[in-house]
Amino acid sequence: MATIQLVRHATLLVSMDGTTVLVDPMLGAPGDIPPIQNSPNDRENPLVPLPDVDLSHDAVLVTHRHPDHFDDAAVDRLDDDTPLFCQPEEADAFREDGFTDVRPVADSITFDGVEITRTPARHGYGDLAERMGPVSGFVLDGDRTVYLAGDTVWYDPVAETIDRHDPDAVVVNAGAARFVEGDPITMDADDVASTVAAADCPVVAVHMDAINHCLLTREDLRDAVSDVLIPEDGDELSV
Repeated sequence: MATIQLVRHATLLVSMDGTTVLVDPMLGAPGDIPPIQNSPNDRENPLVPLPDVDLSHDAVLVTHRHPDHFDDAAVDRLDDDTPLFCQPEEADAFREDGFTDVRPVADSITFDGVEITRTPARHGYGDLAERMGPVSGFVLDGDRTVYLAGDTVWYDPVAETIDRHDPDAVVVNAGAARFVEGDPITMDADDVASTVAAADCPVVAVHMDAINHCLLTREDLRDAVSDVLIPEDGDELSV
């Protein structure tokens, strides 16, 4: 069995084979992060407090270094010698932050019996996706297989990753994050519905109600898409 616990936004605790991975730690207090620029509102982030969750972990996985996925509080609170898995493009930045056991994932790597495989992601459309910088999804494969799609919209490589890895659960970053102009840069309701249709397993939607430019709420998504799991902060799901 594996468990997926939503901490807040995209911060997760994924446990399998006796190993717990802390994913995309945004650990700051409300208002620690300025509003995302060029957004439809100017609320300071995070919008909600960190829930009372045991954050004990064996390793950290960061899909990309945007501040809603890895913030200054994470730098301060995480142990410097914790194994930290990341995109190769961002490994040096973590080392500059003082982390001493940075393990970039070019393709796949194994940690305590769990295989971690990097997968494609596209943070929006067209030139905007290019400007958002490199982003990745990851598949964690142990006694269960969990696909963390990361900050991506629905596009062919997401479907291909589902087909290739046949996961037991898919976690998508919803919220339809967007700027004043342009299309969403994370999954909207239609993208989540496409993922549900493609996956022969539970789909878990997170990345909502915590950052000012994520305009799709949990309530909106529940109204728009059936057969999707939408946890509240602190909720734990079994796979």
